[in-house]
Amino acid sequence: MAHHTSRSIYDRLTERLNRLPQGAPPSESLFKILGILFSEREAERVAVLPIRPFTADKAAEIWKVPEAEARATLDELASRALLVDWQRRDGTTEYVLPPPMAGFFEFSMMRIRTDVDQKALAELFYQYLNVEEDFLRALFAGGETQLGRAFVHEPALSDENALHVLDFERASEVIRTARHRGVGLCYCRHKMEHVGRACDAPQDICMTFNTSADSLIRHGQARPVSVSEGLELLHQAHERGLVQFGENVRQSVNFICNCCGCCCEAMIAARRFAAAHPIHTTHFMPQVTEGQCNGCEKCVRACPVEALSAVSANDPRHPKRTVARVDPDACLGCGVCVPTCRTGALRLVERGSRRLTPLNGAHRTVMMALERGTLQDIIWDNKLLWSHRALAAFFGAILKLPPVKRALASEQVRSRYLEALVRRFG
Repeated sequence: MAHHTSRSIYDRLTERLNRLPQGAPPSESLFKILGILFSEREAERVAVLPIRPFTADKAAEIWKVPEAEARATLDELASRALLVDWQRRDGTTEYVLPPPMAGFFEFSMMRIRTDVDQKALAELFYQYLNVEEDFLRALFAGGETQLGRAFVHEPALSDENALHVLDFERASEVIRTARHRGVGLCYCRHKMEHVGRACDAPQDICMTFNTSADSLIRHGQARPVSVSEGLELLHQAHERGLVQFGENVRQSVNFICNCCGCCCEAMIAARRFAAAHPIHTTHFMPQVTEGQCNGCEKCVRACPVEALSAVSANDPRHPKRTVARVDPDACLGCGVCVPTCRTGALRLVERGSRRLTPLNGAHRTVMMALERGTLQDIIWDNKLLWSHRALAAFFGAILKLPPVKRALASEQVRSRYLEALVRRFG
């Protein structure tokens, strides 16, 4: 009987996680992960928390307990990075349950801990994300708007194309302008270390910023870094050919991971689900000048998503000679391949029209929800602190349109109209 009670509690927590577009498909592995991270009592309480940010008095009202007891529970969860907390201007603390990824899955492995069994967690994460695949597919291949985007490899930029890189497209600019900067262990390589599959790329190199960094630093889950140290870590990532994969927003970026192709889930998803374009690309892509390519294949080995391949040069004088070829549909436009070319055969060129990068997390969440069919959960929860009535009326009108007109309206929603709402009501 106890087993069934426990399972139903984690079922309810799973349902709560899936009310946002970044959810977690049910699985025995997931229930075991949640069982390690949350006690049954914690899971029961978290399962009924709002999607939108909330205060201790709101949690106390929902849980029907004294506010002091609710605050103690919330602070305990925040200390283990299961909630993110911050202070409003009036001094009131707000809390929010982050999604599993990028969120509390990663946070559980961002430092060496003894309060949880990280080896057991790593094995379960590997099973859930790398073997079962449902989670990665749902996260990275569920719609056009994605959680993350690639940042251009800044050392690969020529003086000419550097003029066309916007500030929000530079990882260095995110580091310089962030209100808070934190660094922790790379979740992906730390996980792979526990299952005996990690590469030798540095682990203490993945970055959080702004609200997330503030919370993680205060609770000892990440260490604070200065602008100069953050830029030095970025330089190390560039030297190692790691890809900067960060939050797909223009304002208040909360994370930038420095990813390898072998361990990191985003890169694995980009290879497995390439047709769904699981990562928003940069504005660039590499171009090969075949006459200068010597077929060394260093660029092929450097590409984290197998977008470069070696093909026959069709040279009758040298029948075994190969040249590099780019698959534009698979290419992230990160540019880590360019510095590996010693003959000047590779250079970055503009890809064409830019993909829309959402204004902020609220904008991206609604775009993702619209595409993935979870918009009603956000509207009913009043998640984004907008005018509930205005938002419901706006989207209610769209959802009643015939399919063709709805698709056209969705294009507008993804662009200026939704952004204007975010600016007005956010």
